[in-house]
Amino acid sequence: MSYDKVKQAEKIAIGTKQTTKMVEQGMAAEVFVASDADPRITAKIVNLCKKMGVQVTYVDSMKQLGKACGIEVGAAMAAAGNE
Repeated sequence: MSYDKVKQAEKIAIGTKQTTKMVEQGMAAEVFVASDADPRITAKIVNLCKKMGVQVTYVDSMKQLGKACGIEVGAAMAAAGNE
């Protein structure tokens, strides 16, 4: 699984607002989206990533993504950048 990429990223944004901001600023190298997150929330970021040419990687669960980000709660999405 690609959780190691999240852990190794120099810069990480967790959650919808921070992830969107990082993608819009062109700082995101890859965006991780939890498969069990609400599609109404994730669809916008997936479309934005397509437009901006950012790779989207789907991960199993919000809980695991949150854990990989070092937080105690689930995360619907996270962006990894190396800026």
